[in-house]
Amino acid sequence: MIQSPISIEIKKLRKKLSLNKVDFAKRAGVGLRFLRELEEGKPTVRLDKLNQVLDFLGVHLEIARNENIKHERI
Repeated sequence: MIQSPISIEIKKLRKKLSLNKVDFAKRAGVGLRFLRELEEGKPTVRLDKLNQVLDFLGVHLEIARNENIKHERI
């Protein structure tokens, strides 16, 4: 699996908190399996669980539209 920027950032922030995966998962309120898959970049993660992790880290995800992309009408 290819790690996404989100996966890389979450892993970096977890390590900055000096938490191993088990402790981080418990404190964030998610399962260890979910955290492993998230950090490995599994493309199908549950957004509600991702939001729990982001809330625990005190960060938010922002989605910005790329104005340079042309959209065609269907």
